Amino acid sequence: PTHEAIVIAAAEHGLHVLCEKPIAITLDEADRMVEATAAAGVKFGVLFQRRFWPAAQRIRTAIDAGDLGGAPIVATCTVRLGRDREYYTSDPWRGRWDTDGGGVLMTQAIHYIDMLQWFMGDAVEVTGHVDTLVHGDYIEVEDTVAATVKFSSGGLATITAGTTFAPGLGTQIVVGGRNGHTVSLTEFPEGTPAVNDIWTVAGEEEYRQMHSTAIESDPPLSKIHVGLVPFHQMQIEDFVHAIVEDRAPAVSGRDARRALEIVLAIYESSRTGQPVTLTSGALAGLQ
Repeated sequence: PTHEAIVIAAAEHGLHVLCEKPIAITLDEADRMVEATAAAGVKFGVLFQRRFWPAAQRIRTAIDAGDLGGAPIVATCTVRLGRDREYYTSDPWRGRWDTDGGGVLMTQAIHYIDMLQWFMGDAVEVTGHVDTLVHGDYIEVEDTVAATVKFSSGGLATITAGTTFAPGLGTQIVVGGRNGHTVSLTEFPEGTPAVNDIWTVAGEEEYRQMHSTAIESDPPLSKIHVGLVPFHQMQIEDFVHAIVEDRAPAVSGRDARRALEIVLAIYESSRTGQPVTLTSGALAGLQ
């Protein structure tokens, strides 16, 4: 069964739901899930555990405190991961549009796209290109992405992503403020807690840390997953507190829908060769 079927069935029985990402692979599905849980009065969260990294929390706190001079004006999101034939052929659903919903964008980069929109605010326009440049012999979805995003604040961001790096070189988000201050988080090797390797806010230099400088072979997926377990636990604990305290979870179904909308807009822009404007319901029905 799909996420949609399980979430709606749970909501109809009065059960709160914490769902794995992505929330769905179409906006229609996501909208029905959000609407069903809201109508039932149950909490609905989606797992984006990387938001709970201390490095991510520091960036959001700095933005909220005005340390970047208001809403950030520019950001880069770079996802440089390694996946091989064995990864894609280990499960029959991997690398297929009908079951995976997409490639590096939908499966890996969506974690960082969620953080990007958490830092930058609502996206309003997306232009992007996707292609399958390395893994095309055994997948039908994309392995390479380049995109730009405009936000309601006027801020701009670039997204580049690939599962074509051997070995993978990790991920990084860099955020720049109107006052010239810049902060970042870098996850390297994949699965290790990110660090703030760039931090130019005056008086907070102690937040600046270095990630690993050792470029070795990619860690096995089992090791990557183990490294993320503490942050899964933190998000689960937040969800429990949201139920007890009757508040929204840290990552709601609506938050997850916004990340999905950016992903689908990149696919649509790549298909049409045109920018895609993000408005409520504008992408409903897109695959």
